[in-house]
Amino acid sequence: MASGFIDCHCHMTAIEFQQDVDVILEKSREAGVTALISVTEHVDEFERVLDLSERYPGFVMPCFGIHPVQSTEEGHHSVRLQDLEPVLSLFEKFQDKLVAIGEIGLDFTPWLASTSQEREEQKRVFQVQLEVAKKFDLPVNVHSRSAGRQTISFLKEQGIQNVLLHNFAGRLTAALEGVQAGYFFSFPPAVTRNDQRVKLIQHIPLENICLETDSPSLGPNHQERNVPENIKISCCYIAGVKGLPPETVREVTTKNALRLFPRVCQKLKE
Repeated sequence: MASGFIDCHCHMTAIEFQQDVDVILEKSREAGVTALISVTEHVDEFERVLDLSERYPGFVMPCFGIHPVQSTEEGHHSVRLQDLEPVLSLFEKFQDKLVAIGEIGLDFTPWLASTSQEREEQKRVFQVQLEVAKKFDLPVNVHSRSAGRQTISFLKEQGIQNVLLHNFAGRLTAALEGVQAGYFFSFPPAVTRNDQRVKLIQHIPLENICLETDSPSLGPNHQERNVPENIKISCCYIAGVKGLPPETVREVTTKNALRLFPRVCQKLKE
């Protein structure tokens, strides 16, 4: 059984890590990180995350997913079916290598998805990827910005059971609906910058919480690049809010992660 930290949501293929990813990964190991679940947002990351997972077997755990917000040279746009269609065959081709489908979800930030048509197309892209997850019996690593309640309701409607709601910032009532459904929630080091998540962390049972960094974003300092070794900061913050020893939070969240991501458990045993 793994005894270190499991970072359940990070972006090791992000451009911010391209120059020194090997150094960052080695420092993560030294800091007690046992596994990194690395998600994608765009198709051009799929090959890179597989390459990292092959170079760091049993440590970097790959996910495939198309994010609800896509970036181009012209700026950001709400995801479209045409962003997803070219990669559907890759889910099939590499499904044996994946530990989850993600990062997928809904982002109803008004200036990104201002029309009902854009929001409906996001839902369709989300639904197709949820169908992929069901087909290959994989958990989902989910984004839910400005759409917490809608995301949880949609997941339940689609019959999805194995869910990580990363950096959840929705209402407590919505989160507790997710808890009832058996979903897990993770919080990055940025929670230390304000008290927005305190009520969520207080009321979501520890048995439904995992740890994440969302590296290279959402670190403890807004202007600095976040790195996986900062997972200790998330752990200590959650421990402080719940009045528990950090060791207890680490142990329980690691068990939660292994339960939610069984292929991670399997790869750690290989």
